[in-house]
Amino acid sequence: MQFHIKKNKNIIHGVLLLDKPYGLSSNNALKKIKYLLNAKKVGYTGTLDPFATGLLPLCFGEATKFSNYLSEADKYYEAIIHLGITTETGDIEGKIIDFNKNIPNSIEIIEKILINFHGKISQIPPMYSALKYKGIPLYKYARSGITIKRKLRYIKIYKITIIDYTIPYLTLRIHCSKGTYIRVLSEDIGKMLGCGAHLKYLRRIGIDKLTLDKCLNIDTIIKYSEYERISSLIPIDILLSSFGIIYLSDLLSKRFLHGQNLFLSDENIYILIKSGFISNNKVRVYNKKNCQFLGIGFINNFFLLTPVRLISLF
Repeated sequence: MQFHIKKNKNIIHGVLLLDKPYGLSSNNALKKIKYLLNAKKVGYTGTLDPFATGLLPLCFGEATKFSNYLSEADKYYEAIIHLGITTETGDIEGKIIDFNKNIPNSIEIIEKILINFHGKISQIPPMYSALKYKGIPLYKYARSGITIKRKLRYIKIYKITIIDYTIPYLTLRIHCSKGTYIRVLSEDIGKMLGCGAHLKYLRRIGIDKLTLDKCLNIDTIIKYSEYERISSLIPIDILLSSFGIIYLSDLLSKRFLHGQNLFLSDENIYILIKSGFISNNKVRVYNKKNCQFLGIGFINNFFLLTPVRLISLF
């Protein structure tokens, strides 16, 4: 008779910045890393399609409480758009449904068109997406030949930069708001150029202030020991790098962690004002003595600090 000893899961807290490879879904990437770190609790923020690569933050333990704040942040992508070919899904994984040889031969034509895509624009989410209708992802309806009416949504394109144009491939760097579908953007650019297009390549290179610089790929993580894997986690507050910061004394830290409202000291008010903080906003809160991250607080016009989300590491 054989006996198998079940290894206890590691209770760990922090963020791992994964460089997701081509062909792996975000969920499968999550499962793989969860297994490698033997982690008890893990989630991700900002889904990437299987054919897309790049920055995928994985949140462990208490970090999962704050993952939704990063989902709200701006995104940065590098994309290659294939002009002249339209596909069923808007990307390379779909069946080709149209060819058009009337591709622009001048980058100036494309530059004039791209002006129309700066600022606040509307998009209709694609059928081949993870958005749900009656609890079922839209892509499952699409695969069954069913089309669901989708609501128009507004997103913001802050900047589109042409990196290269080698006919028929247009390479762009895009800074956009949350909820932007680069596949839809590619198709819309193709429509406005009159030749059609689909997304050939997509790589997420940034989310808010997070970049690929500190990312690890799966092959590297596999070579690490379990200790090295866990040591690769970065602090939870990296998810909130765009938030203002305040520091509390030991006494006020305890009161904050007990959910009490606090009036800020003149010192903290000065720091916030100097940093350009806007009232009625959220801040990162730390213990001044040991710089321990305590959670997120909301500050009103009277500089009253209200706990919003707290960590439970004590």
